[in-house]
This record gives sequence, C-alpha cells and structure tokens, in this order.
Amino acid sequence: MSVLKVIEILSNSETSWEDATKKGVRKAAKSLKNIKSAYVNEMSTVVKDNEVTEFRVNLKVTFEID
Repeated sequence: MSVLKVIEILSNSETSWEDATKKGVRKAAKSLKNIKSAYVNEMSTVVKDNEVTEFRVNLKVTFEID
C-alpha cells in the first residue's frame, strides 16, 4: 500500500501561469521525492501601471511517502 501526502506551495513567474507552475514543481522536486501530480488550485496576477507584471499560482503537490 502506498501513502500519499499533499502540500500547498505558491510560485510566481513574470512570463505565464504555466511557467509559474513548472517553476514551483521544479523547486519542490529539490526537496521532495516521488512527486505524482500538481493541481493548480488558484491563479492570480500582479498589475502595475495597468500591465500584468507577474503571474502567481497556488499549487497542491502530491507525492508518495517512502
């Protein structure tokens, strides 16, 4: 039987929500093993001078516990 754990992380990018998601998973993989999935729970942006300057995602990352 396998046991999975879910953690919530926040990530950002100046390019896109997709890039923010990839960065978040890459960073999480540095300290977590056996990542199985990442669910984008929430997306938001930062706006300055009427322009989107940053994309943010709230991720739920699921990984298997050894």
